[in-house]
Amino acid sequence: MTDQYTRATAAADYIRTLTPLTPRLGIILGSGLGNFAAQVEDPTTIPYADIPHFPQSTVEGHSGKLILGHIAGVPVAVMQGRVHAYEGYSLAEVTFPTRVLGLLGCKSLIVTNAAGAINTSYKQGSLVAISDHINLTGSNAALGPNEAKFGPRFFDMTNAYSLALRTLAHAEAAKQNIPLAEGVYLAVLGPSYETPAEIRAFRILGADLVGMSTVHEVIVARHMGLEVLGLSLVTNMAAGVLNEAINHEEVMETGRRVEHQFTSLLKALIPQIA
Repeated sequence: MTDQYTRATAAADYIRTLTPLTPRLGIILGSGLGNFAAQVEDPTTIPYADIPHFPQSTVEGHSGKLILGHIAGVPVAVMQGRVHAYEGYSLAEVTFPTRVLGLLGCKSLIVTNAAGAINTSYKQGSLVAISDHINLTGSNAALGPNEAKFGPRFFDMTNAYSLALRTLAHAEAAKQNIPLAEGVYLAVLGPSYETPAEIRAFRILGADLVGMSTVHEVIVARHMGLEVLGLSLVTNMAAGVLNEAINHEEVMETGRRVEHQFTSLLKALIPQIA
């Protein structure tokens, strides 16, 4: 079996046969946010199924396409959907696309997700800049032999989510009159939503948001030296915050409702980040 670096290089090489574009910025679109990919101009659209070694999305709201082109003049690579460990993928597979984005030339990564609000000051539809994360998935995507061509064996996570990029995001949100909160994202494996007791525990730990993605992509991005901006869309209040059940349809509907704000903010941020 070939190593991760060899597989990621093969994937990047294949993508380069379809477009000469060298993306400077990678964007990973979470549940309900995939329509942002329509902003890419002169797109080259590649189904994940066509890319060597690429994992396939199986969740509604994750269409499974890599789109390369320009947004506001910036060369970008947009992942329309991601895969998750709860689908049965290893963390090496979950983060494989992030590795490929780095090898394609991306220097920064915008990672987005749908999240449940633990912080009761958030409302459904709120946008939140991630300031830090808590990894409660029980594992780490950098486990195993280290490939020095990706990055060092031990690497710093003090500024996993770039303060400079968050500052840009807050300034642009204020300019557009879009409320943008800031908070700590806690990751669990899923696919079951959390229990009310778990949410109470997570609140004590200092978490504002909970979800089933993002942290391992960020770990791998930082391993490769990419600057990261994380944006969460609050699609539901976490278990026990309101006395009602949580469902995936609600997640998708909230994504559709705030799509305009999300698109407007991200589109304006891209040239500033690049």
